[in-house]
Amino acid sequence: MKILLHTCCAPCSIYPIKTLRADGLKPTCFFYNNNIHPYTEFVKRRDTLAQYGKLIDLEVIFKDDYDLEGFLRATVFRESNRCSYCYFERLNATAFFAREAGYDAFSTTLLYSIYQKHDTIKEIGESAGKSAEIPFFYRDFRTGWKEAVSESKRLEMYRQKYCGCIYSEKDRYLKTAK
Repeated sequence: MKILLHTCCAPCSIYPIKTLRADGLKPTCFFYNNNIHPYTEFVKRRDTLAQYGKLIDLEVIFKDDYDLEGFLRATVFRESNRCSYCYFERLNATAFFAREAGYDAFSTTLLYSIYQKHDTIKEIGESAGKSAEIPFFYRDFRTGWKEAVSESKRLEMYRQKYCGCIYSEKDRYLKTAK
């Protein structure tokens, strides 16, 4: 089964890719993350994923649309609900791309993070799958959190310090400063 895996970054892809391959599935990563701020952070994550893809012989598709303004317009005054919008935007794009490109299903590395809203991701993924008429492949990848963190450090990967958006950057560093 060919599965398109929305991928936020290389470290978060390690365990999902390993697990999917072990199950006999053929994952392809899809990098679409216009939420990441600043642009230099976007580039670091994109380039690290490209390097990892080469290292493990993994196809990675990059949708380099960087519509930060669109992301901000959609989330301003809705900051408390920004994650739902962000999940929807990226999973919806992944679902439609997967269907058009002939994949059997789609999923996301967001299901790996212990910091993400897991139930919301699952609900939005299933909804996007229905809209695009392609199955959302659900798997709780959080069980491999520690294993993949260790592996990403062993590989000396760039590891981001916040989810990606300007709001999460503020949350991360404001807490540190206090």
